[in-house]
Amino acid sequence: MAEKKKNTARLREKFQKEIAPSLMKELDIANPMAVPRLHKIVINMGVGEATQNPKVMDPAVNELMQIAGQRPVVTRAKKSIAAFKVREGMPIGAMVTLRGDQMYEFLDRLVNIALPRVRDFRGVSTKSFDGRGNFTLGLRDQLIFPEIDYAKVDKQKGMNVTIVTTAKSDNEARALLKHMGMPFRQ
Repeated sequence: MAEKKKNTARLREKFQKEIAPSLMKELDIANPMAVPRLHKIVINMGVGEATQNPKVMDPAVNELMQIAGQRPVVTRAKKSIAAFKVREGMPIGAMVTLRGDQMYEFLDRLVNIALPRVRDFRGVSTKSFDGRGNFTLGLRDQLIFPEIDYAKVDKQKGMNVTIVTTAKSDNEARALLKHMGMPFRQ
């Protein structure tokens, strides 16, 4: 019986063959296991209108599922806030956590297809690191992803994409993401 070779993500192969060795030289790391790598990517979509109209959550969940290729979790309010008419337990957003090949596939699509489609795009900010080597990117609308059908979208919904790395500092994470193709501002 012939064995099936599993298709690994294009970016993961590139990381193993090219990016990791060049990061070892650039950051002066001797141990290949100490090279910073991607840990997970979390995509979070807050839907504030869901407090008045719970039906708004369904299209948001479907669009996030199309973008990520994985069913999102509906996030609920942790406590009641009267000023925003929010009760504890109300659905207020959706999020999905990507790991493994799906994570690499998503980052590849984000960097090479989605970000260049942003209007007046000059690169992503280098100040969006949190001090521990994680990077968060805010997107204003979901239409930059080719998976979303323009005709079926009723309203623009923004989202946050958090890239969690094993880097110990922002500089290591910046070098990793730059090698991965993230278009930082000059």
